[in-house]
This record gives sequence, structure tokens and C-alpha cells, in this order.
Amino acid sequence: MNSNSNPYLKMAASGLLWIAVNTLTGSCSRQMTNSAGSDTAITGPATQATPLLTLGLGNGVNLQPSYYNSGNVTFGWSLMQQNTKIRTVRIEIEPTVSITTAKSWIQQAKNAGYGVIATYHKASVLGSDNASDLTAAANWWKSNYSSLVAAGSFTINLMNEWGDHNLTANAYASAYNSAIAIVRQVYSGTIIIDCPGWGQETHIAAQAITGASGTRISDGNIVPSVHVYPNGWNQALNHTLQNSDLDDLATAGKGGLIGEFGNSPSGSANWSGIVTYAKSKGWTVLGWAWNGDGGSMNMVTPAWDSNPTASSYSTSSYFSVIYNLL
Repeated sequence: MNSNSNPYLKMAASGLLWIAVNTLTGSCSRQMTNSAGSDTAITGPATQATPLLTLGLGNGVNLQPSYYNSGNVTFGWSLMQQNTKIRTVRIEIEPTVSITTAKSWIQQAKNAGYGVIATYHKASVLGSDNASDLTAAANWWKSNYSSLVAAGSFTINLMNEWGDHNLTANAYASAYNSAIAIVRQVYSGTIIIDCPGWGQETHIAAQAITGASGTRISDGNIVPSVHVYPNGWNQALNHTLQNSDLDDLATAGKGGLIGEFGNSPSGSANWSGIVTYAKSKGWTVLGWAWNGDGGSMNMVTPAWDSNPTASSYSTSSYFSVIYNLL
């Protein structure tokens, strides 16, 4: 989300096709959580209901378990598996959460048959322009990637929503060059980088990737991510976030994905139209959120803020808002 959002509600992009098969699990054993802490295997191959898109990953949903019961939550995998358009989960990890706990989230998602994007998400610095915050994320990956990947392969989203609407392309590129170099000490796969401006400044990201303003992100194995909500704003081009912004980002030659999308907070951006347009470009889209929003944008009920260890889940009234766009 953007600068007007409460981080605890969130806590709270041509179509270049990337094939990275190692990020798409081929597990034939799927699991469902029947009760808190209890997993029962479901045999049989996972159903591929959507095409392989960005990074070889299908469309999917976000998970944000860090802020509930110290991350000890049940996910409702059996319900998710019934809704076969969901092929990927983006898991946001607060750095204060136990690595053992975060590892268990990845392992559960892999066992359930999902591709995984793992994201460093520090709620207190969302939208920060401080390069040290991005460096801290990179060093966290350097320290913890080997432990986390033992649970199964995943794609790194280096940091959630680093940079505000005022960040320049040169500053964005310089900070990411330093951070990516650190992550490359332990990880050789594709790195997803959120556009600045809470994921909305597509023009700045494009300039940074191409070096149009001077400094260029030198690593070639990256994909930019856009976050799409009704209040989306492209300050660099002085307009509401729109379809043409995805085209602009695509000119950088790295494709893109929609890392988050949802129907709140209010604004004039045609958020659902942008998501549909991204899909037409072959970009993976990831809805916000299966669970963990902290507000109204939870696809299932109960929400973790009311019951983090429910034995079963059902779809909420918000579910179809996201699912119909996958």
C-alpha cells in the first residue's frame, strides 16, 4: 500500500516470460491443516489451473502471518487447494520472527503444492528512503537464506515497499546495487524488487533499470514488482496509477509482476482494470491477502487477528474480489 496506509493493515509489471522451474514446486504430496499444528497429507498431483507466468509462477495470493501469535498460525491449505486459480503464495516475513517459524511457513506452502515468493517485510520502515534499511534487508537474507531454503526453493523479493514517492531513480538504483550485491553472496536466482513509492513509482523503477537518469541497476536477473490499490499514484508522471505505467515499466526489459493488489484504501485508480491489463501482458498477479491484512482485506475467515489457530476456514465476502481477478 502507499503512504496513506496504516502499516498494520498491510503489516501491515511486452509480457516477458521467465521460466524458472525451480521456483514452481512439483510436489505430488499436498497437505491440509485440520487443526492447529496438525497436518494431514493429501495425495495426488496438484492441479495446474493457470498458465506459468512471470518467473514460471502462476497467479496467487499474499500471506502475512508475522504479526499474529508470534507467527504460529494455521493457513487453511485445504481451502486454498480447492480454489485452483491460486498457484503461488507471497509470504511476508517480519525480521523479528523466528527463522524456524518462517521456515515452517515456506515448508508448509511447498508441501501444499505452491510456488513461493518470500519477502522481507519490516513494518516500521515501509516507504523508507534510507539505504541502510535496504542494506539491512540484504544482510538479513545473507544470514538466513541458507536456513530458509532448506524448507524448499523460493524466489526472493528483497524488501517490501522500500522507497517513497520522492526517491530518485539514481538513489533507488544505487541502493539496490549495493543490496543486490550482498544477496548475491548466497543466492543466484531472480530477485524481485518492489517499485519505490510503496510499489507505485513505475517510471522511477524503469529509469533505474535502464540507467536513463545516470545510475543503472547492474544486475540483470531482476523483476520489478508493482503494488496496485485504488489510491495508486505515479508521482514522477503526476497521474493516478494506470495501464500505461505498466507499459512504461515493461520498456525496461525485465517484465514485471503485480506483487499486491486489493480494493482499499479508496481512490480513483482503476485497480482491477490494471490487474486485468497486467494479466494480458503475461504478468503474474498476487492478490492481497489470503489472511493477515489486519483490516478488511482478508479472503478467508476467521482472520488471524481474531483467531490465528483456527481448525478450519471459510471464504469471506472479500474472497471473490480477489479470486475473480486471478
